[in-house]
Amino acid sequence: MRFRSVAVMALLTLLASPAFAQRDDIKACWIYIGPVGDFGYSYAQDLGRQQTAADIPGLETAYVEAVAEADVEATVDQLVADGCNVIFGTSFGFGDGLLAAAERYPDVIFGHATGVERAPNVLTYMADFYQVYYVNGLIAGALTETDTVGYVAAFPIPEVKRHINAFARGVQEVNPDAKVVVRWIYAWFDPAAAREATEALIADGADVFAYTEDTPTVPQTAAARGLVSFSHYADMSQYAPDTLASGQLVHWGVLTTDIIRKIMDGTYTADNLDDVDYFWLMAEGAVEVGVAPGQVIHPNYEQQLKDTTVQSEEFGEISVYDLVMRRIEQLSADPVGFEPFAGPLTDRKGNQVYAEGEGPTLLDLLGMQWAAPNVEGPWEGEP
Repeated sequence: MRFRSVAVMALLTLLASPAFAQRDDIKACWIYIGPVGDFGYSYAQDLGRQQTAADIPGLETAYVEAVAEADVEATVDQLVADGCNVIFGTSFGFGDGLLAAAERYPDVIFGHATGVERAPNVLTYMADFYQVYYVNGLIAGALTETDTVGYVAAFPIPEVKRHINAFARGVQEVNPDAKVVVRWIYAWFDPAAAREATEALIADGADVFAYTEDTPTVPQTAAARGLVSFSHYADMSQYAPDTLASGQLVHWGVLTTDIIRKIMDGTYTADNLDDVDYFWLMAEGAVEVGVAPGQVIHPNYEQQLKDTTVQSEEFGEISVYDLVMRRIEQLSADPVGFEPFAGPLTDRKGNQVYAEGEGPTLLDLLGMQWAAPNVEGPWEGEP
């Protein structure tokens, strides 16, 4: 009996330790850079919030939309006053405000989506598209008839450069003659600027379009001319029902559900997040290739991709359609079976980026500044 009593006491002590503590006092709140009605980035972030709320019954959530970078600290103040003790800031530009607020609220846990700087109570997380953009590039390279692919980009930061380069690598793999022409709009949410950039690219001869900004303007503008484009962050079929070839879809809820569950079970606390950095890809289910969930390629373009063949060192002669499906299988595997930036690789200035057998580290991906050989357009910070 004495042994059983000691064992029971030891078990109770273990269950009461921080590693087994179950928090039930969490109110999780999100700060969005744009309106949730943008049908792009902030819309996708809010779908993630809704998914996390569904995954964790009883979890209280709230959000504030269309927050300017200068207003982040004031927004945090209001959320903390409202009882929020887990706060997700969802824009790269929110970093300084979140870090400053984290110092003033050391008991609040912060998550910075797309961020790179952490603190004891600030983790970073990213559902990254670079693999998905590469696959979209395979499709774009096969569909362009002018060998000019347009790309409308928000800001020349490493995240966006990574996506452009991955897309360009896919284009080049199936169409060595094609170029990716970039126009920067220096805004995440500016429909007028996105429209102007798309129209300028059309005037320059582009007939296929990708982008990194937070509105459905590029697909809408391209669709008005009957030109091909890709969804970005969410299903945009309603804006271009016949001309979206594929796209990049995100599942932010996969990450935020994991984060909150780890806060609830005591794995994450307000003093151990310095090294917590999520960089989740296709294999983790954070991102997906498709026009809409479950639809990789629009039926309007399937036959053309099946009829277009390329010579692959790995697979021999293969249709672009089958190459897309093979790459998705490789990129979704654990361990991942293909790296879009694998060497040998040079940049557009002829500098070696990676030698044969080499590839990027996570730090390389997060700090990417070079431009792919088939990318045209201004490129701030180019080495």
